[in-house]
Amino acid sequence: MNGDCVFAVGQFVLGICFRRRPFDHRRLQRSDRESPATNILLSMTLKSAALLAFIGTLLVTALLTWDLIFDMLNVLRGLIPAVKLLASILYAFGAFSVTVFFFVFHRAQS
Repeated sequence: MNGDCVFAVGQFVLGICFRRRPFDHRRLQRSDRESPATNILLSMTLKSAALLAFIGTLLVTALLTWDLIFDMLNVLRGLIPAVKLLASILYAFGAFSVTVFFFVFHRAQS
């Protein structure tokens, strides 16, 4: 992957995030259009992006739930204050709610 392709992919991501002018894939050189990263970005649908976001948030939720369990055990042992447990509960609940959102969003796509 050469520098022009990395620049084009970065420009595409920035265009999506900040709603600037739409990305024109016709400006890419032929070798850039055939690279795997460009093919993935140009062929990604809303449903596949929702699935990717769901998988990522599911992994983060699992990690934060694991952290919550260890914080519960450490509070019971008296190693950390109970305030840390409250923060861990809020983080795990937030991650769980975003995971449920992406799951429902993925299912709603046709």
